[in-house]
Amino acid sequence: MVTADTHVIIWEALDPKQLSNKAKSQFRKANESTGIIFCDISLWEISMLISKNRLEIEATFIEFIELLFKTRNYVLQSITPEIADISNNLLKDINSDPADRIIAATSIFTKSDLITADKNLLSSKIVKTIW
Repeated sequence: MVTADTHVIIWEALDPKQLSNKAKSQFRKANESTGIIFCDISLWEISMLISKNRLEIEATFIEFIELLFKTRNYVLQSITPEIADISNNLLKDINSDPADRIIAATSIFTKSDLITADKNLLSSKIVKTIW
């Protein structure tokens, strides 16, 4: 099982060439086996990108999300008390963006590697990343 950062979810669905070969391979392996963790904060981020026209798709937000979950082995992960606590206690090497902190904390809590291209997360010493 791996955790997918929001941009990875979007790129994999709409523009897979933006993913590194290693990210594609690990995503595919997880999709065919134990699944890919989809943090619930990513729902909010995708909705915001669509509403601000920073992500243009030929479907409504709901249709897009339903299609993602029908075509990929995503496992929706809610923010638990433990994830909230971890996100608030992360060292300063994780930026202050709440979504990044929750996604990183989810990866830590679930003991899953995080697929991300985010340079800040890639340089973190406390989150195991794939890119």
